[in-house]
Amino acid sequence: MDFSLDDEQVALRDAVRSLVTKTYGDFEQRRRASAAEPGYDESLWRQLAEMGVLGLPFAEDDGGMGAGPVEVALVAAELGRVLAPEPFLASVVLAGGAVAAAGTADQRSELLGALASGERLLALAHEETVPVTASRSGEGWSLTGTKEPVLHGARADLLVVSAALPDGGTGLFLVEGTDAETDGYRTYDGGRAARVRLRDAPATALGEPGADQATTLAGVLAAARLAACHEALGGMEAALAATTAYLKSRKQFGVTLNTFQALNFRAADMYVSLELTRSIVDWATMVLATGDPARAGEASARAALQTSRAGRHIGQEAIQLHGGIAMTAEYLVGNITAHLTVLDHLLGDGRQHLGTLMTGVGDYEALDPLDPTMRSTSSQ
Repeated sequence: MDFSLDDEQVALRDAVRSLVTKTYGDFEQRRRASAAEPGYDESLWRQLAEMGVLGLPFAEDDGGMGAGPVEVALVAAELGRVLAPEPFLASVVLAGGAVAAAGTADQRSELLGALASGERLLALAHEETVPVTASRSGEGWSLTGTKEPVLHGARADLLVVSAALPDGGTGLFLVEGTDAETDGYRTYDGGRAARVRLRDAPATALGEPGADQATTLAGVLAAARLAACHEALGGMEAALAATTAYLKSRKQFGVTLNTFQALNFRAADMYVSLELTRSIVDWATMVLATGDPARAGEASARAALQTSRAGRHIGQEAIQLHGGIAMTAEYLVGNITAHLTVLDHLLGDGRQHLGTLMTGVGDYEALDPLDPTMRSTSSQ
């Protein structure tokens, strides 16, 4: 596989990097933006819309840019590199992805155009604490139950809600934000999420009414999981860069820390984890770009499992090699580790992905190294 970027992709990456670095290059600016409501810089969100970033994954007929998973990955990585709290993953990839995959032509044109221009913020409500059920109500539908956590659910103008259908299966519905009871709160990494209660909330079916959208939703979550992996890669790169810079500048016993070989080995192990993760996440992104949903789902799980392990390794090592300074709220490294932890648990953690992959192990032929036939074959 060719992992190199073409000229347009490089230009996109450089433009997004320049914009978000200008806003969040100083970590204090990120802290101020995430401390105030709505938890991100709305002026930067508008600039991303003007640049076309919010419409990247959507078809041109729907008001988007017609780009693919690679372009989404580039943006996610740049946002992760500076810990940008903007709801690109929550609103564009998750909610927008669901509308693009399941919506009718009119719904796609209306909703994705508004999302791409920054006029409306969408959020996907999928995880639930009280199962959400859908029932027919006159010409429409009504939903009852509780969803949590819903990323940026309190700020969202429109919610895309998954719900159990009366005849079985999972449907997707649109609920105006004003028709839901939302309790917003700050997450572990300073982001925003909400508990969304639906009490006979009026809803509109997304796509064909009554259709089971479980497969479509699984594809959207797989794509979002990969975008989260790229965002984590950006954070891991930043953590490694900060750690190596610290080792080269911090002195103990009259010499810099990079004088001690054991610390260099630990930094080198962080680099190996990062590059292993980059390789499998890039591979999974190219699998997703082929449009094969079955292969994309498995590739997404593989990438997420490696990202989970690497994020934990790099985050913990970065904190330990920085010593006590890493535990302060004012320092970048501890905040990166908190964000990596949130990303790990956002769409299923490492243990869940390992379980998913284990169910498919039987589909592969086993290689028995003690089998004489195998030894004979490999020696030829």
